Amino acid sequence: MIDIQLVRDHSDEVIQRLKIRNFDAADIVNKLKEADMLRRQSQKELDDTLAEGNELARKIGELFKSGRGAEAAELKEQSATLKKQAKQLQEQLEVSAQEVDTLITQLPNLPHKSVPAGNSEADNLIVFEEGIVPESDDNALPHWELARKFDLIDFEAGTKITGSGFPVYMGKGARLQRALISFFLDQAVQAGYKEVQPPLLVNEASAYGTGQLPDKDGQMYYVGADKLYLIPTSEVPVTNILRDSILGEDELPVKYTAYSVCFRREAGSYGKDVRGLNRLHQFDKVEIVQVTNPEKSYQALDDMVAHVSGLLQKLELPYRITRLCGGDLGFASALTYDMEVFSAAQKRWLEVSSISNFETFQSQRMKLRYKTSTGKNVFAHTLNGSALALPRIMAALLENNQQPLGVNVPAVLRPYTGFDLIE
Repeated sequence: MIDIQLVRDHSDEVIQRLKIRNFDAADIVNKLKEADMLRRQSQKELDDTLAEGNELARKIGELFKSGRGAEAAELKEQSATLKKQAKQLQEQLEVSAQEVDTLITQLPNLPHKSVPAGNSEADNLIVFEEGIVPESDDNALPHWELARKFDLIDFEAGTKITGSGFPVYMGKGARLQRALISFFLDQAVQAGYKEVQPPLLVNEASAYGTGQLPDKDGQMYYVGADKLYLIPTSEVPVTNILRDSILGEDELPVKYTAYSVCFRREAGSYGKDVRGLNRLHQFDKVEIVQVTNPEKSYQALDDMVAHVSGLLQKLELPYRITRLCGGDLGFASALTYDMEVFSAAQKRWLEVSSISNFETFQSQRMKLRYKTSTGKNVFAHTLNGSALALPRIMAALLENNQQPLGVNVPAVLRPYTGFDLIE
């Protein structure tokens, strides 16, 4: 969440910066300032009342010890009055504190100064492009037809078992999935990330800590009987490993990687752009997460972008990098780069990774800090990125590598698949 001190001291700046997101924060900020002022006033009055009560209790004790019981009894009446006042002030403090929490969680993260203005993905800024985009071929088959032709994915079986958006990978399709997961994990480990295997269910505190709640409440699957959420990405459990932690400065950066199944309701998604593997309710992904010193977080972001770029280069996929505009920026992100690959048969770019710096937005929610050399506790910066999400990678690999005899497997994956050609 946003630092409340920033709202107190620079409310106009907060309002102006959030306009880049097309988010009108004026009403929330003004209410937040009022609630925060009432909270601080209530806290001061409560502290003063408690201090006066403690002093009174000390005097009462001294009077009893000196045998002046009548005087002590008079002071006890004053003490009872102070206790009632303290109780009222405590209740008032709790109400105002809850109001502050409710309001501040409605504010998205402040965008980085490099975030361009814009309303949607159409306004994202292309910052890099590499690889040869395949020439249009009207005879090229989309991945869902290739999957059926070579018995790689059974979409109908998934619909029968669960519903639309839950495919069943078969034969070489399943092996290609497993190969991609192993390849991505191996590459992350070689880059210095520690592999972890997190839970697929998280509690409300974890979902709140990384910003999924309350913003994306309706987009997550909820297990009501146990009050748990199926994870939309392993970023949630992995980052929360360090919730309520104070790290040593020499422990930074912390670098984790994890493979997990991901679950997203994707409410309202329909049409040709979500056909096949383009948008699923259940999918596989390898994630990379970093917790860093604030002064080094944007270099870490560049390093993560370079890592994902290297994966796409090794898979021999044409790709481009876009910097998300304010209107397309995720709720918790300060700056996000999307990685997109070109789909030969669909003749369009498909997003396969988002790499984001959240600065202190998540760490303030999670109370994730590190101790500086001067002994001060400072909120760390958190980052994460897909390295990579499998469905659209699989779609692009099938479509871009189709040949008359079948589909070629990129050389880097052959040691993992055990085959060169899907035929």
